[in-house]
Amino acid sequence: MPKYVVRTGVMRALGVFSPTRDETYLRSAQVIVRTERGLESGEVLCEATDAALAQLTPAGTGQIVREMSADDINQRWRLLDLARQEFQTCQRLIAQENLEMKLVDVEHIFGGERIIVYYLAENRVDFRELVKLLAAEFQTRIEMRQIGVRDEAKLLADYGDCGKPVCCNTHLSEMPPVSMKMAKIQKATLDPTKISGRCGRLKCCLRYEYDTYETLQKELPPLGSDIVTARGRARVLAQEILAGQLLVETEDHRRVMIGADEVLTVLKRGGRKNTD
Repeated sequence: MPKYVVRTGVMRALGVFSPTRDETYLRSAQVIVRTERGLESGEVLCEATDAALAQLTPAGTGQIVREMSADDINQRWRLLDLARQEFQTCQRLIAQENLEMKLVDVEHIFGGERIIVYYLAENRVDFRELVKLLAAEFQTRIEMRQIGVRDEAKLLADYGDCGKPVCCNTHLSEMPPVSMKMAKIQKATLDPTKISGRCGRLKCCLRYEYDTYETLQKELPPLGSDIVTARGRARVLAQEILAGQLLVETEDHRRVMIGADEVLTVLKRGGRKNTD
């Protein structure tokens, strides 16, 4: 019996799910699944082959109960409307309790087993009284989940500077760290307003080609290296990593662009890093 990778919840969690019977599901099928949180709606992404599982970090597991019916779809829309009302109630109670926290989103699990409140806070928040008030108001289990600004963008952001839906709310299941080094090696502008995403942090897409840049850069003589070419000796001033080219200064102080394949010998490897 095949298993499937299914995406669930507003945080777009990935899990490996087994059908309860011998059903097969196509990509993008809308399904009802049972997770550790309860009964949820989800989307089938693919069959859980060895190749697919190799791309997943440790993921949750569960069962596919059924494909969504018309009634299930209507119920999902009703829950979305209900979650909006619950958000307003939660916002009111946070203000009433004078809590230093920013409400980001409220998720109402499909089966009604719990309501999850996502919030931002600079410091530790004592929300015990808030949970009691919410549980009394909604008559279900309340789960408080503190998130970061990147998670906030994942929940609320729509489109990025590229004109496409933000990565964190589409294909990214997790958001690994991004460093300024990744922008520098790709010679991206270092203007924070242009390399920062909707969350205010460095854009996730700066990671996508970093490994390729790093691999290609290792094949080039470092900046400051003394090299020998068919034209004579020269010193490496800059690298064009993707083009596989070097800007060098010759012995007669001319600056020329050469291909990396024109380097016959590296006499002395430079120690400067390419931070241009």
